[in-house]
Amino acid sequence: MGVYIGKRVLAIIPIILFSTLLMFVMIRVGPVDPAEAYLAAAHIQPDDEVLAAKRHEFGLDQPLLTQYIQSVGRLLRLDFGHSYLSNMPVWGEVAQKLPTTLQLASASIVLALVVSIPLGVLAAIYKNRLIDHVIRVFAYIGACVPVFWIGYLLMFFISVKLEWLPVEGRGSVQHLILPSITLALWLIAIYARLLRTTVLEELKEAYVRYARARGIKERVILYKYVLRIAIAPLITGLGINLGKLLTGAIIVEQVFSWPGFGRYFIEAIINRDIPVIQCYVMLSVCVIAGSNLIADLLQLFLDPRIARKGRASQG
Repeated sequence: MGVYIGKRVLAIIPIILFSTLLMFVMIRVGPVDPAEAYLAAAHIQPDDEVLAAKRHEFGLDQPLLTQYIQSVGRLLRLDFGHSYLSNMPVWGEVAQKLPTTLQLASASIVLALVVSIPLGVLAAIYKNRLIDHVIRVFAYIGACVPVFWIGYLLMFFISVKLEWLPVEGRGSVQHLILPSITLALWLIAIYARLLRTTVLEELKEAYVRYARARGIKERVILYKYVLRIAIAPLITGLGINLGKLLTGAIIVEQVFSWPGFGRYFIEAIINRDIPVIQCYVMLSVCVIAGSNLIADLLQLFLDPRIARKGRASQG
């Protein structure tokens, strides 16, 4: 098991290195000159002399290989440079805003799991009955409706009309409820349908028939054996969707004026603040790679046969 985990951890390194190379190439071949973008954000009139000085300061006059190696070295030290807008270290500003976004994302994940697992199991148990149809319709709607529209609907009816919760901002737990529901709804829709399908497939397996023949109670079969296997695809999906959750948080933070990393990133795009954009891309890559690793380890914990299959395929 230790070898399997070590290989999975090592597999992340080339992914991150390739991401740094891709990002470096895109910045260099893109239409935006970092020196010009900085001068524009600082409201400094560019001329040839000022541009040349700023390019020299950014190291843009050095060979590309040297620039790339220096860029990777800075990224490894979490040195993303200074924001063009605030002239403050990017990592310092991100470290202040990121916990706010993680709070929103964590609440959404917990809400999605707490709601989607019972819904998926109920839909499978009562297949083709009224409760199954209701859950499937809810899942279709949740997966199809855009996140920002759900956010505005919840804001209009619950906050404006009924005045039950704050309209926007961050402060108390009440401020967290509507953004979390908005961000979690599409996850609930996807996971409920996914779990329904996998539970139904597992209920057809031979070990379930064998357990029934031995007289084991249906509830024990479902929750002790079937659900443990059926939940594996959901964990995989969660690892994949964590990256999407960050991008979805950008929209939700805009709708509810949530002061997180997403709003900071939107402002960076509008103002061509390249160091902030670079930081966001690298963080997204690390979060996606890390969440997939955690999902794999959770699956390994639930089903140790994965590690044995890996060793058998090598033999």
